[in-house]
Amino acid sequence: MQSTAQSQVVLAGPKGEPLIRKTPDVCGGDACIRETRIMVWLLVDFQRAGVSDEEILRGYPGLTPADLAAAWEYYRLHSQEIDQAIAGQEVED
Repeated sequence: MQSTAQSQVVLAGPKGEPLIRKTPDVCGGDACIRETRIMVWLLVDFQRAGVSDEEILRGYPGLTPADLAAAWEYYRLHSQEIDQAIAGQEVED
């Protein structure tokens, strides 16, 4: 679980619950699901590779369908940020 002391909620649910957070020094400050270290760009990259939501949920049993919906919404709102993060990972590989 990440530290929430310096965490910034960048996407909240209808009741104000944190859906996507960015925390300095955790996963490079990338947007992550709730208080996990599962990065939005990673989920988007899986989706682009043809991995279904059901397969993602099986591979990450701590995630829920609502988490994936939040990731896809964050990507819709911040596609350039996520595209750059994916491109940066491809360069490192």
